[in-house]
Amino acid sequence: MPKAVESPTSPPPPPFGPRHWPMWIAYGVMCFGARLPWSLQRALGGLTGAFALRVAGARRRAAQINLALCFPEKTPAERERLLRDSFRDFGIGLFEFSRAWWGSAEPMRRTVRIEGLELLDDIRAQGRGVLMVSGHFMTLEMCGRLMCDHLPLAGMYRRHRSPVMEWAVKRGRLRYASAMFTNEEIRAAMRHLKQGGFLWYAPDQDMRGKDTVFAPFFGVPAATITATHQFARLSGCAVVPFFHRREGADYVLRVGAPLEDFPSTDAAVDSARVNASIEAMVREAPSQYLWIHRRFKRRPPGMSSPYGKR
Repeated sequence: MPKAVESPTSPPPPPFGPRHWPMWIAYGVMCFGARLPWSLQRALGGLTGAFALRVAGARRRAAQINLALCFPEKTPAERERLLRDSFRDFGIGLFEFSRAWWGSAEPMRRTVRIEGLELLDDIRAQGRGVLMVSGHFMTLEMCGRLMCDHLPLAGMYRRHRSPVMEWAVKRGRLRYASAMFTNEEIRAAMRHLKQGGFLWYAPDQDMRGKDTVFAPFFGVPAATITATHQFARLSGCAVVPFFHRREGADYVLRVGAPLEDFPSTDAAVDSARVNASIEAMVREAPSQYLWIHRRFKRRPPGMSSPYGKR
């Protein structure tokens, strides 16, 4: 029997061996959680976040360090309050992710507000692709699904280590996304952009083994992948900031103006501009950003990691 082939528009075949049963159980639990009422999901999410704040010691410390680096102007009490709020939104975000993948988005469609779609009209008329740049916010999956109601939006992602979750999440995303590309499928993503496609991309994590430069993020040197510069240089696409946040039970999505004179001839300059755009997004909804990621783990020569040795 021929082996099934994975593609950007179809998930890989799922594995069923006994060693995968724990992940199938986890998948079942998440599918159940995805179908709970939205009001109950928000309440349970807040409790989940409070529990995670207590037990996730290493990640809590990483978030505390990140907040101290990025918001030195805030008092310790203000940063501690932001830390608690970020874990609450982390817990709610877990339910948002599962609902986006396997549940209904109808409650969100009734309250979503989308701004700036008209900015894409000129780009569409030119036949250019659009790289929609955002960051790792806990709202990203639900807001991506809501945006797909208006755009044939594809996405890029890092492949999951578990083949069960790789199948489940890709299958869930392909309910609404036009295609999904792993971060190894650069050529396929480039073709998508060259053909005038829309691609969601979040270049705000420290990606070891990739082409990176040190560019400021909240004034702190951060190892930043240069792929945004390369995508624009090689495909001719426009680079457009994509803002999204939750306000209570409502969602606000905003398409920013395309970055002007992008790309330049300097990948470091362009990466700094991208970081500045993502920083502006974070300042609009700081508690919804993924602060538990060790964003500053790699440092310029002569600078030590703020997280200590691991």
